[in-house]
Formats: sequence, structure tokens, C-alpha cells
Amino acid sequence: MVILKRQFLKLFSISVLTLLTSYFAYNANAQQRILKIVVPLTPGTTPDLIARALGPSLSQRLDINYTVDNRAGASSMIGMSYVAKSNDSNTLMVIPATTVTLPFLYKNIDFDVINGFTPITQVTSTSFLLVVGPQVGVKNLSEFIAWTKNNKNLFYASPGNGTHHHLSMELLKQVTGAEIEHVAYKGSAPAFNDFLSSQIPAMFMPIQVAVPLGQAGKLKIIGGTLKERHPNFPDIPSLHELGAKDFNVDPWYSIWGPPNLSKSMVDSYRNAIIASLNEPSIKESFLKQGLIIKTSTPTELVSLTRAESALWSRVIGLTNIKAE
Repeated sequence: MVILKRQFLKLFSISVLTLLTSYFAYNANAQQRILKIVVPLTPGTTPDLIARALGPSLSQRLDINYTVDNRAGASSMIGMSYVAKSNDSNTLMVIPATTVTLPFLYKNIDFDVINGFTPITQVTSTSFLLVVGPQVGVKNLSEFIAWTKNNKNLFYASPGNGTHHHLSMELLKQVTGAEIEHVAYKGSAPAFNDFLSSQIPAMFMPIQVAVPLGQAGKLKIIGGTLKERHPNFPDIPSLHELGAKDFNVDPWYSIWGPPNLSKSMVDSYRNAIIASLNEPSIKESFLKQGLIIKTSTPTELVSLTRAESALWSRVIGLTNIKAE
């Protein structure tokens, strides 16, 4: 009887030890797992702001630590290439819609901008505004078009080739016949500075930046790039309704994963992202940035991306835009 009792206690001790070992091993593994949110642009850009707003909520909902990994350079290609080659399922990437233009601007890209990643969901939409300096004597789109045709050597600014600021104006020129030449700056700050100092008379500017400057009398707003009016700024007309027929530029942002993510992982990420986007603090944060929360299924995201690619392929082909 004593021997049986000792054997029972030994087996019980081994079982408890096994369970404790498994428990601590699981928790150690959980602590080691990190959700890496890759942003292929510098801190302070809109994709970076989106990643940092969503990070804490996703971490809590998915029970995993997180980090925002800014891998900027080569027009987003460094960060995107990193994700395209990753086999870490604990990786997400936040990118702007303009990444679809990369194959039209650069040669020898080592990843497919659409098929090289796993689509998760669109997260936001926004609008850019056509603005002119306060010294420019135009009040609406028709006057802007006439002004560009009646004056020589007019220029508009953008933060660089292939940006939404640049492509929006080139599309507007194709749609309306406006005549104005491009000056590409190396980043938003120098482009905005020269515009605000009246060295450059016109440009497209993010809505959350342009509205306060317009209210301060530092620029005049002509219209927005979305086909419909921005819901948060209903007093600003769209360029489409002002006469630029079918003009629609939607600077949207989306989240993707590395290739070959399982459906269960995609569903888990997407559900957590959508739940996070419904949090009041995140809604308020995005509102301040002029961002409209807008989600999609993975299939819808791919369709949206293909349509975006077709649009800019056409615009770039007609204007012969080259990479800087």
C-alpha cells in the first residue's frame, strides 16, 4: 500500500511538473511573440500615424506585444521588399494607395506590389485639396483653368514624383486641359514652405493641412479630390462637381500581411483591426487627421488596388512621368 502511494505521488508530481513546464513555456513564447507593424515610410507620415494609433489596441485584442517598424527608403520599396520576403505571420504592413505606381516608375522591383502580399483590409480614406496662394486671383475651378491657360510659366509644387500631390494635378490637367508645370521637391516641408511663401502659386495639399491654413487666410481652397464631398468637411465642393467630370482621387490606406498568410490569420487580424477602428479614441484621432474610416474584405482590397493601378498606369503613361 505504501509503495502504491509513493508511486501515485511520484506520478502526480511528474504531471504537475509537466503542466507547469508547459505553462511557463507557453507564456515565455507569448512574451517573445511580437506583432511587427511595418511602415515603409518615415515617422510622422499618415501610414505611421495609422500604425501607432492601431498598435496598442491590436496588441491587446490579439494578446501579443507590438512594435512599429519604420523601414523607409527607396520610395517605400525597402520596407515593402522586407515584408514580401518575410515568413513571419506576426507581421503587418500599412501602405498608401500610391505604392501601386512603383512598377510604372522603377525597374527591377523584387516584389509584386499586388500579388506579393496577403490582403487584409482597407482602413481609411481621405481627400486632397487643390489650393492656390492668396495672391492668385481665382475663386473656382473654371477660373483656375483659365488662369493656367492665360499665363505662361506657371508651376505647382509636390513633395516628389509619384506622390498623390503630383498625380492628382496631372490627372486634373488631363481631365480639364489646365496648363501648369510640375516642380518636385524632396518632401512635403520644402514644398509647403515655398508654396506658403508665394514662390509657387498652386498645389494639392492634404485636407487636414489645407483647411486650417485656409481659415487663417494663407491659401484659397478650390475643391477636393474625392468625387463626393468629404463627410467631415461638407462645405468644400469636389472638383468633380465643379466641372472636372469623373475626377476622383482617393488617397486611401490599407493593411497587408506577408505572402501566404492563412485564412484564419487574415480573419483574426481583420476582425481585430475593424474592432479597433470602432474605438472612440481612434475615431477621434483619425478625424483630426482628416481620415475617413473605411474597411473592406481582402477581395475588395485587391479589386480596389487593381483599379488604382489601372488609373495611374494610364496617367503616368500619358505624361511620361519618371522616377526621381
